[in-house]
Amino acid sequence: EKEEMNGKHAYDMLMQDLTAQVEQSETDRGEKSESKAKKLQAKADAEGSLSDTSSTKDDDVKYLTDLTSTCGQKASDFEERQQLRTEEIEAIGKAVEIL
Repeated sequence: EKEEMNGKHAYDMLMQDLTAQVEQSETDRGEKSESKAKKLQAKADAEGSLSDTSSTKDDDVKYLTDLTSTCGQKASDFEERQQLRTEEIEAIGKAVEIL
């Protein structure tokens, strides 16, 4: 009878230990699932942010290219006008000399 009690006690202890392991495993699984969901959400947010940033960068590069082109054209036009004004001043000076 003592052996039977010892066997029952060992069985009860084993069951208690296994039950605790199962509960801990279920808790760990729940925590890991929650952690995975948070990481997936963070990844999705980061990808959305990357997409927005890439789009903004592309727009900015296009704007810079257009602006550089416009500034180059304006500088060229300014130089042409300066040359024309210089020629006009020389022509007026010659006309004044003639008069």
